[in-house]
Amino acid sequence: MRPKASRLLPVGVAAMLATLVAVFYYPVGSVLSSAIYAGGRLTVDPLVAVLGDPFYTGAAHSLVTDPASVPGGVVGWIDAGMPRVEFGLFGFTAYQALLSTVVSVAVGLPGAYLLARFEFPGRAFLRSVTILPFVMPSILVAVGFLAMFGYTGVVNDLLGLVGLGPLELVGTLKVIILAHAFYNAPLVTRLVTAAWESVDTRRVETARTLGASPLQAFRDVTLPQLVPAVLTSAVLTFIFTFMSFPIVLALGGLELATVEVWLFSRVQNLALAEAATLGAIETALSLGLIYVYLRFEATQISAHGEGRTRARTPLFVGWRSLVDPRRVGLLAYSLVAGVLFVGPLASLVIESLTTPDGAFTLDYYAFLIAQQASAAVGTVQPLAAITNSLLFGVGALLLALPMGVLVSVVATRESRGSRLAEALLTAPLAVSGIVLGLGMLRTLVFGTTAFGHRLTITGPVVIVAVHAVAAYPFVTRNVTPALSGIDDRLVDAARSLGASRSTALVDIELPLIVPALVAGAAFAFAISIGEFDSTVLLAEGVDSATMPVALERYTANRSLGPNLGPATAMGTVLLAVTIVSFVFIDRAGRRWER
Repeated sequence: MRPKASRLLPVGVAAMLATLVAVFYYPVGSVLSSAIYAGGRLTVDPLVAVLGDPFYTGAAHSLVTDPASVPGGVVGWIDAGMPRVEFGLFGFTAYQALLSTVVSVAVGLPGAYLLARFEFPGRAFLRSVTILPFVMPSILVAVGFLAMFGYTGVVNDLLGLVGLGPLELVGTLKVIILAHAFYNAPLVTRLVTAAWESVDTRRVETARTLGASPLQAFRDVTLPQLVPAVLTSAVLTFIFTFMSFPIVLALGGLELATVEVWLFSRVQNLALAEAATLGAIETALSLGLIYVYLRFEATQISAHGEGRTRARTPLFVGWRSLVDPRRVGLLAYSLVAGVLFVGPLASLVIESLTTPDGAFTLDYYAFLIAQQASAAVGTVQPLAAITNSLLFGVGALLLALPMGVLVSVVATRESRGSRLAEALLTAPLAVSGIVLGLGMLRTLVFGTTAFGHRLTITGPVVIVAVHAVAAYPFVTRNVTPALSGIDDRLVDAARSLGASRSTALVDIELPLIVPALVAGAAFAFAISIGEFDSTVLLAEGVDSATMPVALERYTANRSLGPNLGPATAMGTVLLAVTIVSFVFIDRAGRRWER
């Protein structure tokens, strides 16, 4: 039995690589190859067609179409007083990502200071909700901002009570940046809090003893240890916002389209060749950004110290708190942050229960029930969407858990090929859902020929596969630290008694990582429930529509006018299912652990 067990890990890795080849590398490879292969030959014509189009690259298109004119063009631009330059779709995508990153960091840093330096009731809860970006469906957040800032939203209702307004933010870059900050500021807070708490206070005390002021000690000792975390979170935020799709689609539409939104539009218009080339360019850019992120992350890890940490001080110390500028500032920040983070979700629920006149109603939920009985073509039945989401989530979970654990095992092994295998197994992190969905359409959905047979995979099978690919990296992110923290002596003792490496894994290591495994399962299920980017391309008609897809279709249904009631009702259902599912898996895992 032991020889077979010793081959279990290599066989598992081989099976996972084969699965990824079928449902990830081959589909994504078909998209990437379209940028350099057309008409049966290698060519750069597709790349030149996109990069040389001013719509995509603005003034930079001359670098492709007429490089010799660039120096003269720069001189002419300077002579003209350096007027505003258009950088096209890619430039706008990077611009909105940069603004979103700046705002997210600005909102997240005070939160990190608050959590790292002060103790107060509810601190543990606030720190735990910084995982919000990873479990909250992005289309749900977008509808929440519509419910809050829309023409008939909560903010305009409140402004109307005092004779002000209306405030028109929907369809502007401002609301997109705010929605991105909702998603990414908690991520900044989480990463920087961990770095701030790891600062060795003995070095700070030494600087103070040598005459440094508190500000000088912060600048010379604390700040250098925080910079890697700030840069890491900023790069990660830029990546997320550069590839943002549902938020921009719902709040900005094609008028404020980013690369992802325009790529989706090209697929809808069946301009698949142009969409594939655009997706290939975006993937190349995202791979570069991921590389930069991994370098910054490695810097952050190396910057963490193991010294004595500083004890947190109470936030509330009687009447003195009312005159302390720091505490007053943090209180004001807490109020603003509370509106930003709680407001959209609260507005979602409020709008689903009130009419435009402010009266209580259950009509929007009745509308969903009526849709359930409707036989009209194109009607998304809410119960079917809920059922599909739950079934797809279970299927994705069953696949993502063993895949994530396998990657974690490979990542923690010290061998010559482990780093290469880890890189190959974590590649899905660098590819957007739209690109993966487009690749699946071009290959498995439309059909591909293998060994003389035409293979076609559609419906729930392809959606579950895509969800599992999107979810398993989050299992890995939870399991790898726990697996790395296991005392090697336990495994060595088991190996010395004759256990194989795989037997030690099953009998010793896996039982010790149950909490991380359960956390990974909760993340994987929540990721599947909220996955929208690839699902909106792969869902066939209404039979395989999920809750996020149904939510987007209710939001885009112009026959309902400006009334977001049905969409907010569907969003409230999605919010409830996401929270209940996440809490259920987490609580079940805790009981199993005990």
